[in-house]
Amino acid sequence: MHIRPASAVDARSLSELLNEIIALGGTTALKTLTKADMITWIVSNPAQYAFLMAEDERGDALGFQAIGPRKSLPPEACDIATFTRSGKAQLGIGSALFSATEKKAKALGYRWINATILNQNTGGQAYYQSRGFEPYQYTSERVFMRFLLH
Repeated sequence: MHIRPASAVDARSLSELLNEIIALGGTTALKTLTKADMITWIVSNPAQYAFLMAEDERGDALGFQAIGPRKSLPPEACDIATFTRSGKAQLGIGSALFSATEKKAKALGYRWINATILNQNTGGQAYYQSRGFEPYQYTSERVFMRFLLH
């Protein structure tokens, strides 16, 4: 497995990966994204955003992780989104992505990372908790978790 920054040329494979997850339901509130939507997300302001992907030895996308600002967060915090190809969970993809993302978040000057997870997504909650995220707010639909960058 190889972790690298995603680029516009990865948009098709990453949008397909994400749309497969969306179609399964229950783990994300995101709606279907087109290739153009994914390009916009990937090439967002590099001074505030990072978009990393995991790929196998053939170059096939295994997952991705993105961080960036969110209007509801203070400027010292970024939001995180993590997606791994269906059926590929538990293979260390999320761990490898987060290791690189944590370094990138520090380099971008963030002091903490927010994860917003659907209450029904217990796998997502377990993943973030295993990385060191701690819950700090709950709503009827979501749990908000925080990871302090040191």
